[in-house]
Formats: sequence, C-alpha cells, structure tokens
Amino acid sequence: MSVDMFERIAEFAEREDETVRFEFINGRIGLRKVTNGNHGAIIMWLVRQCMQARPELDLSPVQGLKVESYRRGRALPDAVLAPVAHFAGQGDWADTDGVLMTVEVTSFDSDTHDRDRVEKPQAYAESGIPVYLLIDRDRRSVLVHSDPDPVVGYRNVQKRQLGQKVVLPDPVGIEFDTEELKPFMD
Repeated sequence: MSVDMFERIAEFAEREDETVRFEFINGRIGLRKVTNGNHGAIIMWLVRQCMQARPELDLSPVQGLKVESYRRGRALPDAVLAPVAHFAGQGDWADTDGVLMTVEVTSFDSDTHDRDRVEKPQAYAESGIPVYLLIDRDRRSVLVHSDPDPVVGYRNVQKRQLGQKVVLPDPVGIEFDTEELKPFMD
C-alpha cells in the first residue's frame, strides 16, 4: 500500500470514528484506540515538566510524523517535543527534521509490545530523532533511548523504575522525578 493511499484511508476512517487513530509502520496499518484518563494524565504531567524546564519548546500531543527510511511510514506518537510553533503549516504528517524527542506511553492492548517497544523505536531512530522516551505502564518503568543509528536503532537505552529521577540527554536537557507518575500506572 502506498503512503498516499494510507493517508486517504486514515483521514476518512478517523472522521467516521473519532475513537480510533491509524498508523502506517513497516508497511502495516496499525489501529490505536483513543487512550484512557490515566494515559492522558501522564502526557499532561509530562507537558508541564517540559514547559517548566524548557519554555522555548512545545510538547505536542497531536502531531503525526513521517518516519522510517525515506519517509515510508506514518507514526502518531503520544507526544513530540520540538521548538515552539515548529509544526505550524506542516499538516497532519510532519517531517522529523527539528524534532528533539518522541514520547510513547504504553497501553494495555495486545499490540503495545511490538508497537511501542520494537517498531516505533526503530522507526524513530531511522528518522534521526535524538531521544525516544517510553513510559512503560506494564513494567512500571521509564526508558530513555538516545544516540540514534538508522541501522541498529538507538545505541543507548537507560531504564529507570518509577520513583527515580530521569535525565533526558541533550538536545532535550530535562530532568524530572517520576514519583508523581505512580498513581497513573493502571
């Protein structure tokens, strides 16, 4: 399936049913259900952390990205960190140039392992995104992926259990304590 065909299908389907969103990674269409309240609370907590630490950056929870080698895929990260107004005028699927970090929060569905722990880190690394932050509710941990390589993926992965401090390396340069996330892990 071509990327153009996928975009037309996704646009139509999402207009008809607002409870789902679509992605196109590794030549496969993925279906994501709209998240629950705890998932959203985690993203909003992270938005506040980023705004306090780096007010010149936006953490956008609604921006789709063109990912993978030669932009063959379309991903819907839970959030994307970039300079303020970076995505203005780019539409539903923006280039990854200038993106500093993508964020995913695991969901309690059968696809979360392949999607959030395998496919997306590879796609984001192939696209050259410097940092990938995974908040893993199943494993009650936070993983910081950095040093992307288009062939092997992220070369550096730091794992922290909930309650520990997390340092997001440059170019993000933010540190936060994950203790406040504990109530949102279910």
